[in-house]
Amino acid sequence: MSPEPDQRQIYASEAARYERLVAAEDWCGRLLPAIADVVPLAGAHVVEAGAGTGRLTRLLSPCVRYVHALDRSGHMLRHARGLLQRECRGNWSLAIADNQDLPLGNRCADIAIAGWNYGHSTVWNKRGWRVEVGRALGEMLRVLRPGGTAIILETLGTGSKTPRPPTENLAAYYRWLETERGFARRWLRTDYRFGSRQEARELLGFFFGEEFASQAPLSASCVLPECTGLWWRRASDKPLR
Repeated sequence: MSPEPDQRQIYASEAARYERLVAAEDWCGRLLPAIADVVPLAGAHVVEAGAGTGRLTRLLSPCVRYVHALDRSGHMLRHARGLLQRECRGNWSLAIADNQDLPLGNRCADIAIAGWNYGHSTVWNKRGWRVEVGRALGEMLRVLRPGGTAIILETLGTGSKTPRPPTENLAAYYRWLETERGFARRWLRTDYRFGSRQEARELLGFFFGEEFASQAPLSASCVLPECTGLWWRRASDKPLR
C-alpha cells in the first residue's frame, strides 16, 4: 500500500498540481451563490486566511471591493499571484501570514473567510487543535467590523453524495464550531468534474492517496461527488473570545 500523501509538503512545493485539483471542484458553480446567500458581497472588504493558490480570492474578487489574501506558504502565494494577475482586476493583495497572527488591524473587514485549512489542525495537532483553531478564530473575529461575518468552508465528504464528516476528529471540530463557538452551518454539493478518468486518478491520488483514487466513485462523465460545509458567525460589539 502506498503511503498517504504529506499534504504539508504539497502546500510547500506542489502548487501547480494542487491548483489543477481544486480547479476541478464545484464545476456547477454553487459555492459563490451559497456564500452570497449568507452575506452581501457588493462593496465588502474581505480578509481571506489560508488562501493557497487563490481559488476563493479569484471567486470573490469580481464581487467585492477588496480581498486581503493571506497564507503561510510563499510557494502557494507565488502561484496565486500569477493567476490573479491574469484573471482579476487589481482589488487584491497577497501576504505571507499565519492564521493565528494576521498582520491586519482591528475591525478592518466586513467578511473574514477561511477555506479548507483549519481542519488540517485536527490531523497535524490532534491534541491541541482546539487551542490552535481557537486562536485562528479569534483573529478572524478581531479583524471583523461589528456586524461582519466569519465564514469557514470545510469538506463534508469527498466521494459522498450526503454530508458526512470524513473523520472523527473533523466531526468533533464541526460540533465544536456549532456548540461552543456559535457558528451556524449549511451544506452544499461542490462536485468535481475531471477531463478524463486518467486525470481523475492522477489528481486524486496526488492529494488523497492511491487507495482512494482507485476506489473513487466516478460517474461516466468523470464527476466525483463532494459535500462542502459552510459555517458562519456574525461579529458583535462583545469582547472577542
